[in-house]
Amino acid sequence: MPMIQSKVTVELPQQKRDALKAELGKAISILGKPESYLMLSMEDKQDLYFAGKKLDKGAYVEVKVLGSVDAAASDKMTAKICEIFDSLLGIPGGSIYVSYWGTQNWGHNGGNF
Repeated sequence: MPMIQSKVTVELPQQKRDALKAELGKAISILGKPESYLMLSMEDKQDLYFAGKKLDKGAYVEVKVLGSVDAAASDKMTAKICEIFDSLLGIPGGSIYVSYWGTQNWGHNGGNF
Protein backbone atom coordinates (compact mmCIF):
# COMPACT_ATOMS: atom_id res chain seq x y z
CA MET A 1 0.00 0.00 0.00
CA PRO A 2 2.85 2.47 0.25
CA MET A 3 4.32 3.88 -2.96
CA ILE A 4 7.58 5.79 -3.25
CA GLN A 5 8.21 7.58 -6.53
CA SER A 6 11.60 9.16 -7.17
CA LYS A 7 12.73 11.56 -9.87
CA VAL A 8 16.47 12.15 -9.85
CA THR A 9 18.86 14.10 -12.05
CA VAL A 10 21.53 11.40 -12.03
CA GLU A 11 21.69 8.12 -13.91
CA LEU A 12 20.50 5.03 -12.04
CA PRO A 13 22.26 1.89 -13.20
CA GLN A 14 20.73 -1.37 -11.97
CA GLN A 15 23.13 -1.65 -9.04
CA LYS A 16 21.99 1.77 -7.72
CA ARG A 17 18.33 0.86 -8.29
CA ASP A 18 18.80 -2.34 -6.31
CA ALA A 19 20.51 -0.45 -3.49
CA LEU A 20 17.73 2.16 -3.38
CA LYS A 21 15.12 -0.61 -3.37
CA ALA A 22 16.79 -2.29 -0.42
CA GLU A 23 17.26 0.88 1.63
CA LEU A 24 13.80 2.32 0.94
CA GLY A 25 12.36 -1.11 1.73
CA LYS A 26 13.86 -0.87 5.20
CA ALA A 27 12.99 2.80 5.65
CA ILE A 28 9.25 2.41 4.97
CA SER A 29 8.87 0.86 8.42
CA ILE A 30 9.42 4.36 9.84
CA LEU A 31 5.89 5.12 8.62
CA GLY A 32 4.57 1.86 10.09
CA LYS A 33 4.14 0.32 6.65
CA PRO A 34 5.39 -3.10 5.50
CA GLU A 35 7.93 -3.58 2.74
CA SER A 36 5.82 -6.52 1.55
CA TYR A 37 3.32 -4.03 0.04
CA LEU A 38 5.82 -1.35 -1.01
CA MET A 39 5.87 -0.32 -4.66
CA LEU A 40 8.73 1.77 -6.01
CA SER A 41 9.12 3.87 -9.13
CA MET A 42 12.44 5.42 -10.14
CA GLU A 43 12.95 7.92 -12.94
CA ASP A 44 16.53 8.91 -13.66
CA LYS A 45 18.16 11.62 -15.77
CA GLN A 46 15.34 14.10 -15.05
CA ASP A 47 15.72 17.85 -15.45
CA LEU A 48 15.03 19.39 -12.04
CA TYR A 49 15.27 23.07 -11.26
CA PHE A 50 15.47 24.73 -7.86
CA ALA A 51 15.51 28.48 -7.18
CA GLY A 52 15.69 29.10 -10.93
CA LYS A 53 18.78 26.96 -11.45
CA LYS A 54 19.14 23.55 -13.03
CA LEU A 55 20.35 20.99 -10.49
CA ASP A 56 23.29 18.76 -11.37
CA LYS A 57 22.31 16.54 -8.47
CA GLY A 58 18.76 16.72 -7.18
CA ALA A 59 15.72 14.61 -6.34
CA TYR A 60 11.98 14.86 -5.91
CA VAL A 61 10.44 12.02 -3.91
CA GLU A 62 6.74 11.33 -3.35
CA VAL A 63 5.67 9.00 -0.57
CA LYS A 64 2.05 7.81 -0.80
CA VAL A 65 0.36 5.73 1.89
CA LEU A 66 -2.97 4.25 2.87
CA GLY A 67 -4.36 6.35 5.71
CA SER A 68 -2.98 9.56 7.13
CA VAL A 69 0.66 10.55 7.41
CA ASP A 70 1.95 11.22 10.92
CA ALA A 71 3.98 14.46 11.02
CA ALA A 72 6.66 13.13 13.39
CA ALA A 73 7.08 9.92 11.39
CA SER A 74 7.28 11.81 8.08
CA ASP A 75 9.96 14.06 9.57
CA LYS A 76 12.04 10.96 10.43
CA MET A 77 11.32 9.49 7.00
CA THR A 78 12.49 12.67 5.26
CA ALA A 79 15.75 12.54 7.21
CA LYS A 80 16.21 8.88 6.22
CA ILE A 81 15.39 9.52 2.55
CA CYS A 82 17.91 12.37 2.44
CA GLU A 83 20.52 10.14 4.08
CA ILE A 84 19.87 7.33 1.56
CA PHE A 85 19.96 9.57 -1.52
CA ASP A 86 23.10 11.33 -0.31
CA SER A 87 25.00 8.14 0.54
CA LEU A 88 23.97 6.17 -2.55
CA LEU A 89 23.69 8.90 -5.19
CA GLY A 90 25.65 11.85 -3.83
CA ILE A 91 22.54 14.04 -3.81
CA PRO A 92 22.70 16.47 -0.88
CA GLY A 93 19.64 16.97 1.33
CA GLY A 94 19.41 20.63 0.29
CA SER A 95 18.64 19.47 -3.25
CA ILE A 96 15.90 17.01 -2.29
CA TYR A 97 12.17 17.67 -1.92
CA VAL A 98 9.98 15.01 -0.31
CA SER A 99 6.18 15.14 -0.36
CA TYR A 100 3.71 12.93 1.50
CA TRP A 101 0.25 11.89 0.40
CA GLY A 102 -2.25 9.90 2.42
CA THR A 103 -5.50 8.44 1.13
CA GLN A 104 -8.37 6.44 2.60
CA ASN A 105 -8.98 4.65 -0.71
CA TRP A 106 -6.28 2.33 -2.03
CA GLY A 107 -7.04 -0.46 -4.46
CA HIS A 108 -5.19 -3.71 -5.08
CA ASN A 109 -6.01 -7.01 -6.70
CA GLY A 110 -9.57 -6.11 -7.67
CA GLY A 111 -10.61 -4.42 -4.44
CA ASN A 112 -9.81 -1.75 -1.89
CA PHE A 113 -8.10 -2.14 1.45
